Amino acid sequence: MSAPTVKICRFQLADGAPRAGLVAGSAVLDLTAAGIERLTPLIESEDAPRHLAALSRLKLPRHPLRAVRLLAPVEQQEVWAAGVTYLRSKKARMDESEFSATAYDRVYEAPRPELFFKSLPEKVVGHGEEVGIRRDARWNVPEPELVLVITSRGRVAGYTIGNDMSSRDIEGENLLYLPQAKVYHRSCASGPFIVLGATEAAVRRWTIGVEIRRRRRTVFKGQTSVGNIKRGFDELAGWLCRSQHFPHGALLLTGTGVVPGDEFTLAARDVVRITISGIGVLENTVAVV
Repeated sequence: MSAPTVKICRFQLADGAPRAGLVAGSAVLDLTAAGIERLTPLIESEDAPRHLAALSRLKLPRHPLRAVRLLAPVEQQEVWAAGVTYLRSKKARMDESEFSATAYDRVYEAPRPELFFKSLPEKVVGHGEEVGIRRDARWNVPEPELVLVITSRGRVAGYTIGNDMSSRDIEGENLLYLPQAKVYHRSCASGPFIVLGATEAAVRRWTIGVEIRRRRRTVFKGQTSVGNIKRGFDELAGWLCRSQHFPHGALLLTGTGVVPGDEFTLAARDVVRITISGIGVLENTVAVV
């Protein structure tokens, strides 16, 4: 019998400490009452879905989701990202720069994926917080992505939503500028939930959608399928963990297949709403940083 699928989150009550929660419909069950104060032990445990399913039948304190502050589901995990995993993203990255086109074409076909460091855990922006666009960039876009939640042993334990904010003109100018295009203040958003217990086959049936609103009007909308990711999830996790050590685990953004047209750039106060069908919604307002 397969393990149940469950959603967990980090949340905060008014002026309180971060808590671990189990999502139950439109409410969150406070796992602190069951002696669970952090998400990492749940992620590390292979039996967490069954254990949490049993806890859901107990009379734990229950809070409406609308009444709590949902935090980024990151504690001490490093956040990394994979690039050029969708055919659409390969084309977009090649279009950024004729100079870089050959490199992106080669990495899409190569056995070794593109992997890069994205964020320290304390810098990850959560649902409802502001994401940033660089003040020295002219072409800024969100990148809606599935995120693999990986244990300290390199196992893919769960999934969440990520936004790999990018300055395409900076990266397009020179490949060596990728860290500046990708890693800056408020450049990474994630959350609000982690799904545990889902198989890769099930996750590949999920859809990823993004809507960008400006002054209450939709200025971009797109959707893709998780199934369009070229590389396997265990494959990506395996490459990330080669010659690496993640004592607290890691989060790995898996690339984007929804790219706004070349004429589009984000502006301050835009609202970016990312939906993954099996997880939920990650929404952030844009600010210049």
